[in-house]
Amino acid sequence: MRSALAVAFRRHWPEYLMEAAGLAAFMVSACSFAVLLEHPASPVHAAISSAAVRRALGGLAMGVTAVAIIYSPWGRQSGAHLNPGVTLGFLRLGWIARADAAFYAAFQVAGGVAGVLLAWALLGARLSHPSAHFAVTMPGPAGVGVALAAEAAISFLLLTAVLHVSGSRYGRWTGVVAGALVALYIAVEAPISGMSMNPARSFASALVSGKWTALWIYFVGPPLAMLLAATLYARRRVSGCAKLVHAADKRCIFCEERARRPGTASPRRIVILGGIFTARRL
Repeated sequence: MRSALAVAFRRHWPEYLMEAAGLAAFMVSACSFAVLLEHPASPVHAAISSAAVRRALGGLAMGVTAVAIIYSPWGRQSGAHLNPGVTLGFLRLGWIARADAAFYAAFQVAGGVAGVLLAWALLGARLSHPSAHFAVTMPGPAGVGVALAAEAAISFLLLTAVLHVSGSRYGRWTGVVAGALVALYIAVEAPISGMSMNPARSFASALVSGKWTALWIYFVGPPLAMLLAATLYARRRVSGCAKLVHAADKRCIFCEERARRPGTASPRRIVILGGIFTARRL
């Protein structure tokens, strides 16, 4: 296993760093908008008195952030999982090697922490203010049980949507669908569970802030729900790629690894002789 990890790291370390950078960028955005929308000294907070409207704006901002990361050059190369739960789902489907999955999860956590620390360096005391508080995710007034159920539900729906859209003729829109769900969840579901869906994201905010309230629900609900979504999707017995958007102009470590596995058939190339009229007839 140690040699497999070493080989995987040597071959795929750029993708691991891209995953870390992707979640770091997401956390910088999350922290920045938390300050902009919720800090009492912010002019936006002063201009918009409705918490629901501010939450909707925050959801829109984070949805756009997610879409931008997914369709960025690095996101199209790494696959833009940005979430250990998503990586676990792809692992269940056999679309990512175990060594790659382990490194993806580790670098996602590291990237999330780095993102919060960078935001703290940029925003200072405004980010540590109780109104923003490092963009921590915590259960709402309904309690831990309801928050756990809500996190599981939104995580299950997200990965189910990603898998079905990416496996269809509308695959190029997978990132847009994921971003739209993030925006909707923040606007509607955030008061219930804090809207995480991502253990790496929640851990990063908790570590830097020192606030660990019910952190376990984000380590249990989202990964298990995404594992269930992948298990149900596996019944279709269809192949796929562990990228939200499969870009033809970027290398794919997932397809490459499957091609290396013993017993995996190489892609067939068909050459048509006789010109365009023969091709049309066929």
